[in-house]
Amino acid sequence: QQGKHMKLQTFTGSLLLLAMVSGGAFAKVSTQEAAKLGGSLTSIGAESAANKSGTIPSYKGGLKADENANPLANIFANEKPLFTITAANLAKYKGKLTDGQIALFEKYPDTYKMPVYKTHRTAAYPQDVYNKAKSNATTAELVDGGNGMINFNETIPFAIPQSGIEVIWNHVSRYRGGSIQRNAAQIPVQRNGEFMAIKVRSQLTAPQYLKDGYSAQADDNVLFYYTQAIKSPARLTGNVLLVHETIDQVNQPRMAWTYNAGQRRVRRAPQVAYDAPGAATEGLRTSDQLDMFNGAPDRYNWKLMGKKEIYIPYNSYKLADPEVKYKDIVGTGHINQDHTRYELHRVWKVEATLKEGARHVYGKRTFYVDEDSWQIAIADHYDNRGQLWRASEGHALQFVNANTPWYVSTTNYDLFSGRYIVELNNEERDPFKFGVKVKRKNFTAAAIRRQGKR
Repeated sequence: QQGKHMKLQTFTGSLLLLAMVSGGAFAKVSTQEAAKLGGSLTSIGAESAANKSGTIPSYKGGLKADENANPLANIFANEKPLFTITAANLAKYKGKLTDGQIALFEKYPDTYKMPVYKTHRTAAYPQDVYNKAKSNATTAELVDGGNGMINFNETIPFAIPQSGIEVIWNHVSRYRGGSIQRNAAQIPVQRNGEFMAIKVRSQLTAPQYLKDGYSAQADDNVLFYYTQAIKSPARLTGNVLLVHETIDQVNQPRMAWTYNAGQRRVRRAPQVAYDAPGAATEGLRTSDQLDMFNGAPDRYNWKLMGKKEIYIPYNSYKLADPEVKYKDIVGTGHINQDHTRYELHRVWKVEATLKEGARHVYGKRTFYVDEDSWQIAIADHYDNRGQLWRASEGHALQFVNANTPWYVSTTNYDLFSGRYIVELNNEERDPFKFGVKVKRKNFTAAAIRRQGKR
């Protein structure tokens, strides 16, 4: 894989990186600090040991990779919840919940609940990812107040993070199988529970995993290539979005195009960024909420708030069960929480505050990032008056066939309107296909024109 040869590549900027508390370069850790990786810290920087009470176990390497296994088979099907949090016993557990979770209990006291199960630290990555993480720990540095990065090799630059933006960069650069095709349903749900599933096929490929190989000239500032084609309903069928996700989006904004099947035209789409409504979401999610958070970093200041132990979605096999229908999951106000699974895990808490003079519909955002995977598990979004507006959760599991954790579902609840959007895969054929071989020419305007023909 070409990515293995990208030794200490210099980037002038980075996706999702923003000004930190002060400017200048931020020090890489010492060789002595990096020696903790694979010891007291896991190979990507989580605490190896159990917590004091034993409710979070020690890390044993995660689930073993098996390319022939069915990753959606529920290996914990026989487990029962240790307890269930409801509005009645909420006070007992508030210290291990986020503001968004608490708000959902308060808004839906009769129906919202959280079944909490035994904690399993299942996340794991390929050895190559671990090797890069350890090497990056002593070389990678942020520059220009966090808007740039140097001496970074492909993934997890800051396994021992010193700042909030380093944690977020670990999220955006995490390994996701290299190249994946996904068939999913984006489901906007109305206040009364009515919904219509919008069927979408997407392809995400990092340039190092293109069939025709990485090109320094073509891919120098590209984090990944992405297409999203709508398959239904009929009024949207054939509309396609193409994105070249740049690493430094401040100096070179994300390059995006849309193909409108009705007009049969491809157009540049610079508006696909920041707080613009996400494609096919009925305004219930911003563009930078895809994958829980993405996009240019320059509108926020970032602050590392430390680590917490909270209940987050984890090992979400029940929510990915192909025998379950969408109508069984989608409910009024929120999804059917009987299909969810929460576990106690350690997370990094990062607070993003809108910079003075910058514009975004969210004035503040709080992210909770799982220490074992560097994925954002929960995000709370506040409006510009400081009121909690939307609460998001990323329901994930370990895809043992691709040796990577990823989301099987994401939810974004609008606490003002009572509407929400959920992404599900249960009724789709081939919902996750890892290792799909595609060429660079598949991510061109001509290609999405062909792809969008009805």
